[in-house]
Amino acid sequence: MRITEIYASIQGETQYAGIPCTLVRTTGCDLRCSYCDTSYALSGGREMSVEEIMLEVRRLGLPWVTLTGGEPMLQAEVASLAERLVREGFRVVLETSGAHPVAHLSPAVIRIVDIKTPGSGEVEQNFWDVLHGLRPQDAIKFVLCDETDYSWSAEVVRSRGLSGRAEILFSPVAGKLDPRDLAAWILRDRLPVRLNLQLHKYVWGAETRGV
Repeated sequence: MRITEIYASIQGETQYAGIPCTLVRTTGCDLRCSYCDTSYALSGGREMSVEEIMLEVRRLGLPWVTLTGGEPMLQAEVASLAERLVREGFRVVLETSGAHPVAHLSPAVIRIVDIKTPGSGEVEQNFWDVLHGLRPQDAIKFVLCDETDYSWSAEVVRSRGLSGRAEILFSPVAGKLDPRDLAAWILRDRLPVRLNLQLHKYVWGAETRGV
């Protein structure tokens, strides 16, 4: 597998925000979202075997592991890595775009699926079947650039009956959409979603890596 970085941190987003975890960031992504904040993971990295990754995860010694990217589903061995982690007793979260199937992952893996909004520039890449089979412990995330993205996402939540199937996360693009505006829209519309902020950026700053 090609890996950009592995480090101990807190889970920065989702309903699991704040939980200490080991973050395994894979290298490479087939999308180019306008708001991407991990462009350094699009290339480079180093080849690591599943066993080498396991050794580093064990060394860091945290019970939660987040697999992210880049796009982890592009890595042929990611399902095997996730299964190994689960078998050894780790709680595993996998963050992926809405462009790839995830049904073949171990049922124990928590899926965080990032549906691409119009403002991302990649809305046509959404693989809508990825929403089938998601569970309450999983999450569907919408990253919003503006009120147009908000309205589009709210309609997806309503028309596809997403409420109650998984956690619904609305995330403002840092530095572009004021969280206060997003909160006001959610309250105005009584939308059954969770305001999702990137906690790590508030703790360590938007440009800090390895935290």
